[in-house]
Amino acid sequence: MSATFDRRMLEALICPVTHEGLRYDAERQELISQRAGVAFPIRDGIPVMLVDEARTLDD
Repeated sequence: MSATFDRRMLEALICPVTHEGLRYDAERQELISQRAGVAFPIRDGIPVMLVDEARTLDD
């Protein structure tokens, strides 16, 4: 069973690095912090907001 991300949650989440808002990428199931240059994964509908789990954005 695949859980979906509740987009309303996006309003409450901030980047743990920059303390700014995030952009939701539905295709990759990630929350993007453009300023920090990282993407936080969403697993089973739950955002994983750990810097160690974040993917570095490609330039």
